[in-house]
Amino acid sequence: MYKILISPILFLFDAERIHYFVTDLLHFAFKIPFVPQLMRSMYTFEHPDLVTEVAGLRFRNPVGLAAGFDKNAEMVDQLEALGFGFIEIGTVTPRPQPGNEKPRLFRLKKDKALINRMGFNNKGAAVAAAKLSKRKSGILVGGNIGKNKDTPNDQALSDYLICFRELFDVVDYFVVNVSSPNTPGLRDLQEKGPLTAILKELQQKNREKFNPKPIFLKIAPDLTTSQLDDIIDIVKETGIAGVIATNTTIARDNLRTSAEEIGQIGAGGLSGAPLTHRSTEVIRYICDKSNHAFPVIGVGGISSPADALEKKNAGAALIQLYTGFIYEGPGLAKNICKSLIRNR
Repeated sequence: MYKILISPILFLFDAERIHYFVTDLLHFAFKIPFVPQLMRSMYTFEHPDLVTEVAGLRFRNPVGLAAGFDKNAEMVDQLEALGFGFIEIGTVTPRPQPGNEKPRLFRLKKDKALINRMGFNNKGAAVAAAKLSKRKSGILVGGNIGKNKDTPNDQALSDYLICFRELFDVVDYFVVNVSSPNTPGLRDLQEKGPLTAILKELQQKNREKFNPKPIFLKIAPDLTTSQLDDIIDIVKETGIAGVIATNTTIARDNLRTSAEEIGQIGAGGLSGAPLTHRSTEVIRYICDKSNHAFPVIGVGGISSPADALEKKNAGAALIQLYTGFIYEGPGLAKNICKSLIRNR
């Protein structure tokens, strides 16, 4: 029903406006008696073999929602009812920021893809923390953290530490985002020197806590093999929990959408089906080269149970959805979970 009736109507309108329309609709619907239970019965699939332990955390299933959908932690309880095993909020920055100018989110329907240049639009770490402190569901939540656009790279560590402190008591794990292409200069922090310094300091603050939280690093799909080797070394040296592979890409290869339309859209990170193969390559390389020394969470172009199985077979301990969820609808997580059980 979603792909036949609902998405064709939704896709007639601006992508960002529809996002907020849908989230507002979910908020409204969940205030109606029995709607949350109905949604949960429709979209949740549970099985003991789906329970997955990663980095000391127990996930009810290995299918999560990637950062970017719920930037301000406003929909965790609603999204829990759609069958996800965990929700990643953010990217959150220390101070609120509006993000880049609109329009900044574009559909490539022929490619089942999105291009976004949102620019870490969010209400700030304090707001996200306050929202999470009031959530009712027990679903695991990750906090994806970044730096403000106007913070120089040589002061970026301070921004990550602020987010870490603000969110520590209300999230179950952290994700350090240095791989978005939509904040100028951010990807420079993926270089070995600055990245090692940031992760070491975060880990030091983490270890000082009574209950340290797993810290993951989210990386770009555009890294070279030598840069991926550096990432493996950094993860081992700093002792963080693992890697999320991958973020959006700046590449525009082999698209069905015309070059003219791509040119009109302009800059931004590409997500969805065109990223499927590259993200799987990165996952497999990191897992094989590191000899599975740490967990990898796979994300990028998962639009079907077959895509999810491919990521799992490449070595991913968990997977995350975003663009596939937009195109395929709210039943995707449940379908993937059922497939994982059939193919176990």
